[in-house]
Amino acid sequence: MNRADRLFHLHGLLRAARHPVHFDTLRDRLEVSTATLKRDIRYLRDHMEAPILYDRHFNGYRYDPHAPEFELPGIWFNETELHALLAMEQLLDGVQPGLLGSSIAPLKTKVRKLLGEGGQHADLVASKVSLQPMALRRTNDAVFGQVSGATFNARPLSITYHGRERDAPGNRFIHPYRLVRYRDNWYVIAYCDKAQDLRTFALDRIRQAQPANLAFRACDDRTLLHHLGASFGIFTGAAREWAVLRFTAERARWVADESWHPDQIGRWDGGAFELQVPYSDPRELVMDILKYGPDVEVIAPEGLRQMVGQRLCAAAQRYSEAITP
Repeated sequence: MNRADRLFHLHGLLRAARHPVHFDTLRDRLEVSTATLKRDIRYLRDHMEAPILYDRHFNGYRYDPHAPEFELPGIWFNETELHALLAMEQLLDGVQPGLLGSSIAPLKTKVRKLLGEGGQHADLVASKVSLQPMALRRTNDAVFGQVSGATFNARPLSITYHGRERDAPGNRFIHPYRLVRYRDNWYVIAYCDKAQDLRTFALDRIRQAQPANLAFRACDDRTLLHHLGASFGIFTGAAREWAVLRFTAERARWVADESWHPDQIGRWDGGAFELQVPYSDPRELVMDILKYGPDVEVIAPEGLRQMVGQRLCAAAQRYSEAITP
């Protein structure tokens, strides 16, 4: 039997027992090894908080008769475990037939087996939980293969990049260091010879990628980690400013529980909530601020406040024109 079945069976034996059940009896009834039974008992007691008591005299186990009645939860995964397994299952289901088809099939089987060990049947778990990607942009498979291979093998690339800001393709030589999956889309952090600095490239905007006959420029982990985590969102790099945002009491009930950045500072001010986040490029931050409309005010810096105010005024003007009789 699998782990879920064993734990259900063990729970039933302990719940029905009026006296301690000898360890050997539990092992024989479950048809498991000594080590497996010890692990199952420890998991049931430590992770599921079952009120298991050990009687040294009888070398047996039972539920504490004075504890509240214990029942197994409907599903035993924590948040990250469930997300990881369902994300893997959905990603594997979306893989197109190819060279790895025979290898991916066993992975699907293993993932579904793990889902089934969480206390519910795999099909039931998958049908009750939905992961919804948002604003997903399609990446060319050939480009993804070239970029990921160059990243893993520390090799420079020649790319044709069609950035959205300039809306014109250009050629770059890059030295890729890290692939990043952010808000359901892929990016690569790389040193750009043209910019002579670290840059973030969206993979869906890379039109062509091929190996470059150049020496690879290495980057130490400390510099890379600082570049990745220093500021807000996907626009990486050293933070140049701190945004100070004040949310209304109604919106604060949500924002106060959100993590915008690992170094953020939050404090309650009466019923309102003040959030401070570091950023290097305001573009993504402005979009996140605008979605809260009148429920947030930019207190500082002044440049960010003006930028958001101008966007709101432009939006108000457009709507006022639309509703004018």
